[in-house]
Amino acid sequence: MKYFLSLLSIFASLGLFAQEGKAIDSIKKVKLQVVDSIAVTSFTKEFPTTVVSAKIKDTMVFTLEDMKRARSIDSLWLKELFDTGRFEEMYGSVLNQDYEPIPYEELPTEVLKQRLEELNARTPFNVEYNPSLESVIRGYLKNRRRTMANLMALSDYYFPMFEELLDKHGLPLEMKYLAIVESALVPRATSRVGAQGLWQFMYSTGKMFGLEVSSYVDERNDPIMATEAACEYLKSLEKSLGDWDLALAAYNSGPGNVAKALRRSGGYTNYWNIRQHLPRETAGYLPAFLATMYIFEYAEEHGFKSAGPQFPYVATDTIKIKKMVTLQQVAEVTNLDIDEVRFLNPSYKKDIIPVVKDENYVLRLPLDAVGKFLTNEKAIYAYAEKEFNEREKPLPQFFEQNDKVRYRVRSGDYLGKIAEKYGVSVSKIKRWNGLRSNRLRVGQRLTIYPSRPTSTQSSSNSTASSASAGNVRTYTVRSGDSLWSISQKFPGVSVENIKKWNDISGNKLKPGMKLKIQKG
Repeated sequence: MKYFLSLLSIFASLGLFAQEGKAIDSIKKVKLQVVDSIAVTSFTKEFPTTVVSAKIKDTMVFTLEDMKRARSIDSLWLKELFDTGRFEEMYGSVLNQDYEPIPYEELPTEVLKQRLEELNARTPFNVEYNPSLESVIRGYLKNRRRTMANLMALSDYYFPMFEELLDKHGLPLEMKYLAIVESALVPRATSRVGAQGLWQFMYSTGKMFGLEVSSYVDERNDPIMATEAACEYLKSLEKSLGDWDLALAAYNSGPGNVAKALRRSGGYTNYWNIRQHLPRETAGYLPAFLATMYIFEYAEEHGFKSAGPQFPYVATDTIKIKKMVTLQQVAEVTNLDIDEVRFLNPSYKKDIIPVVKDENYVLRLPLDAVGKFLTNEKAIYAYAEKEFNEREKPLPQFFEQNDKVRYRVRSGDYLGKIAEKYGVSVSKIKRWNGLRSNRLRVGQRLTIYPSRPTSTQSSSNSTASSASAGNVRTYTVRSGDSLWSISQKFPGVSVENIKKWNDISGNKLKPGMKLKIQKG
């Protein structure tokens, strides 16, 4: 991939995020020339310039007709990225597979045999036809098409990263499908026994392979670090067992259980011959892996077409953080959705990136947002520090669980909107309230444990200001504006003020939008 310096990207970064008013800390603006452009011709339809970025999202397509509906669609799609229900579905399918014959006329047995033979020829795994594997493949194709399609969209982001590291360590590239079986590509997936992340490391195993866990950071959730550790672990298992199929079984249940199964089988070493002696979950593990591999390798033949991720992995980059900042603050100043920022930075447990001696914590963002951040770095850190100083102590991560609120659902509400208002995830709201779907009804009451406090003072100021219509002026949003940049143009006005005055739940703005700004 050829990287090049684009003057357009520099001017765009400076223009999109220009501050016309006085900076909040009177620090002079820092202008940097950042090489953050990348040519990806296949994404020309998604992005308006040669700079591949994540700025243009689905919302822009739907806003002409219904902004609320567009926000709802965005919220539901972003929820798919974090949907723990998908993880539970994958776990349940592995654990409860019954291998009964499943009729599926679209995949005749002879066609499947031929394709498995072709697949076996290009991978070191033993891909051979047997009725149990056929049952799993047909079951996935017949009953889990939507889930597989979502996984393919997510794989467009993760697989380039996985393949690069697998190749670096000399592992089969098909090992990337293991992450689907392990976590369903949910970056913060947590199993019932405490395994964490895309590669489902237990605490002790993660420590063995260099994955640290602290109050702020869980490196088991870091996609790159966890993939590196998984490569090292899988290499050691294959070296000990001499077979990739057995290495996969050991990755799931531990090498001790595989050794027991080998002894109980009377000396057999083929996975299918020892499977009955393995724990139930592990007995379904390799069939699930091979079925996933088959469906992805023959996706086109079965009518799967991925719409792709919001942005490709190659269109993101990292920034070393110099001062503590929250993911919410990053979302506000870069005009990104908070769930997008969380998706790119899943290792930060409390949505806070700390600054710790001898640690190099980084923030991953789409390339155009990297340019914005670096161009305005000092002002952003000053904004974050100012907000921290104004907060009631202790910081949000130390609030007790009994600081809950009872929220009454209003017309136009949806889970993503409510979640962002209180700084929590959709999945947490569903868990706290026993919700099985995303449907809400007007008047329904929800229990919520906010991750950040609501400022009583700002609420009262907002109410008082609202009482006087003469103190309200209208601001027209221009191209490149964000809530944060607009707030800097009006002394004493915060991002939260603008959101409350205009009933805005997210951070997205559209040129031409009218915003109410109240004078102090």
